[in-house]
Amino acid sequence: MKRLLGYYNYTVILTYGGMLSAFLGILKVMCGNYGDAVLCLMIAAVCDMFDGMVAATKVRDEREKRFGIQIDSLSDLISFGVLPGVFVYRIAEEQAWIGVVAAAFVLCALIRLAYFNVLEEERQKQTQEKRKSYLGVPVTVIAVMLPLVFLLYKEHICRNRICFPILLIVMGFAYLMPIEIKKPGIVGKIGLILLGIIEGIGLLLFMGGDIV
Repeated sequence: MKRLLGYYNYTVILTYGGMLSAFLGILKVMCGNYGDAVLCLMIAAVCDMFDGMVAATKVRDEREKRFGIQIDSLSDLISFGVLPGVFVYRIAEEQAWIGVVAAAFVLCALIRLAYFNVLEEERQKQTQEKRKSYLGVPVTVIAVMLPLVFLLYKEHICRNRICFPILLIVMGFAYLMPIEIKKPGIVGKIGLILLGIIEGIGLLLFMGGDIV
């Protein structure tokens, strides 16, 4: 009997976990639990931050490497494309024009990730060195910006829900702009984690435990 399609070693656990967290976030959005959905988005971002480091600890053949590139981007599309798009559409009262903005944002994320896959496969054929920079803003940035905007909205600093579609418009353009972004090192990752912790505390404490 042939084994199941795909690869199921420890190098893919975080990638699969991040996608499942994002899917749970989508379900939370559909139930109106926006705070829970934001937490799921942040968990997906943490998984994405470290999945590459975990994968690098194992010697993989060419097919396993290519599989890793594909599932990482497919997971990212759900986590940092579909989840934020659905989130904004629902929290901004499902207006038609916001649906268009959300759809365009997901499309921008799709294009950005597909283009990254092309460049990454070409890069890995030429060198075994670790990636030092990205072309275009990484889609994971939305996992920092959306929780921030959500907190500002809940604290009545951003008083209008239009701040959410505006965020998607800005991020969508940023995904496709051909600007070189340096990949964060250990210090940068620690800074992002600390920022995420602060945002998480804001979700859990500053709003008196009510994050819906």
